[in-house]
Amino acid sequence: MPLVAGVDASTTATKVEVRDLDDGRVVGRAAAPHPRTQPPRSEQDPATWWAAFEAAWRELGAPAVAGISVAGQQHGMVALDRDREVIRPAKLWNDTESAPDAAWLIGQLAGGRKAWAEATGLVPVASFTITKLSWLHRSEPSAWERLAHVLLPHDWLTYRLTGRLVTDRGDASGTGYWSAASGAYCRDLLAIVDAGKDWSSVTPEVLGPVDAAGQWNGATVGPGTGDNMAAALGIGLRSGDVAISIGTSGTVYAVSDHPTADPSGIVAGFADATGRYLPLVCTLNATKVTDTVGRLLGAGHEEFDDLALAAPPGAGGVTLLPYLDGERTPDRPTATGVLAGLRSDTSREQLARAAVEGVVCGLLDGLDALMALAPAGRRLLLVGGGARSRAFRQILADLSGQPVVVPQGEEHVAAGACLQAAAVATGSSLAAVTEAWGIGAGTVVEPGPGTSAAPNVRAAYDALRDASA
Repeated sequence: MPLVAGVDASTTATKVEVRDLDDGRVVGRAAAPHPRTQPPRSEQDPATWWAAFEAAWRELGAPAVAGISVAGQQHGMVALDRDREVIRPAKLWNDTESAPDAAWLIGQLAGGRKAWAEATGLVPVASFTITKLSWLHRSEPSAWERLAHVLLPHDWLTYRLTGRLVTDRGDASGTGYWSAASGAYCRDLLAIVDAGKDWSSVTPEVLGPVDAAGQWNGATVGPGTGDNMAAALGIGLRSGDVAISIGTSGTVYAVSDHPTADPSGIVAGFADATGRYLPLVCTLNATKVTDTVGRLLGAGHEEFDDLALAAPPGAGGVTLLPYLDGERTPDRPTATGVLAGLRSDTSREQLARAAVEGVVCGLLDGLDALMALAPAGRRLLLVGGGARSRAFRQILADLSGQPVVVPQGEEHVAAGACLQAAAVATGSSLAAVTEAWGIGAGTVVEPGPGTSAAPNVRAAYDALRDASA
C-alpha cells in the first residue's frame, strides 16, 4: 500500500499524519509537543521542531512513504548564518515585541498603509516576518550582522529534509515582503529595514503549488505551505466558501480568484496553496481564552461546554472582550482582556458562555470585514481544535445565523499537507487528489433559538470593544 505523510508544525506541537496514497484513508497519526511560549516574547528554538518531528516519526514506526510535505505556523522568523546554522530562537507569529517596528515601517513608505497593501496585500503588524526582521536589526545588531538567510518555520523543516532553502507562495505571502498579486519579492521594502544587505541571497526560492522541493529517505518532498493554506486544502475549501478556524488563534478566510489589498490591514491578502488567493483575517485570541476561563472555573473541556450551553444567550449580561495577550484584529498589541457586566449572582455558566461568545464575536467582526472585501458565503466551515467544542459549534451557528459545516477529520492542516504530498509524488493535480480522497464532506450544525438574541449579543460586544479602544 503506497503511503504519503503530512506534517503540521504548529505553535504547540508537531503532528504527523500518514495516509493511503490512493484513497486518502488515515493509517497513522502521532504528535510531539513544542515548548510553551508566552507573548509578548514568543520564541522557540527550531531544533525543538525537528526533535518533535523525529519523535512523532519514530512513534509511527518510520514508515516508507512516497511523498511528504510540511505545513507550519505562519510568519515566524528563522534566522540563519552563512553556514545555515540558526542564529537565535525563532520569533513566532504571536510575538508582539516588534509592534513599534510595524508602526515605523508603515511610516517609512510614501503612501503609508495604502502603499503597503498595494505592494504586498498586507499592512505591517507585529505578526509579520518583516517587522521581526526590523526588530532584529534594531535590537540585536550582532545577530543581524550574521544574518545570511531568513526562513519561515515550514521552510526550515523542509530545509532539514532536503538541504534546500525554498518556500511556497502561500507562506511567502505572509512575510510582508512578497506580493501575492505580482508573485515576486518586494526587496525595496526589505531595503527599508537595511539598504546595505543583499536581500536577493537572503530570501528563499518560491516554489509552485506542486513543485518538488527535493528527496528525503526515498520520498519526494513537496513545497509545503502555511498552516491556514494547508487547512484550506484539507477541507476542500472552494470559491464561495468561508472557513473559520478556532485554534490558539482564530482565523477567517476564503478562497478567491483575485488578489486583495485592504488598506485598513484587517484583511491580509495572502496567496493559497493552489495558485489562487486566500484573503484572511486573524485574531490572536481563540481557544487560549476558553482554556483560560475553563482553568479559572476548574472545568475541563466537556464540562466547560456543558456550562456554556446551559447559560442563556447573552450570558446574563456578562460580556468578555477576549484580548488576553494583545490583539491583531483590531491592532492592539498591548491590550488585555476586559470582563463587563459582573454581578453578585453571576454564575459559572454565564462566565463560560461569555468566553465563547467573546471569541465568536471577534471572529464575526473578521467575517464582516472579509465579506466586505471578498464577498463569499456559499458555505461556512468550522475547523481547528475549537471545532470539536459543542459550544463553539452551536454559538457560532446562532450568532452568525447560518448553518455551520464541520468537516470530517480532526487534523485538517496535516491532511492538507498529505494531499499536497500525494499530488507532488504522483504528478497529479491537487483537484484530482481532492476528488479521489472525497475531501469536503462534514456535519451540519443548524442555528438554534439563540439566533434571535444575536443582535443584542453582538451589540453588547461592540460597545465594550469600542469603549476599550
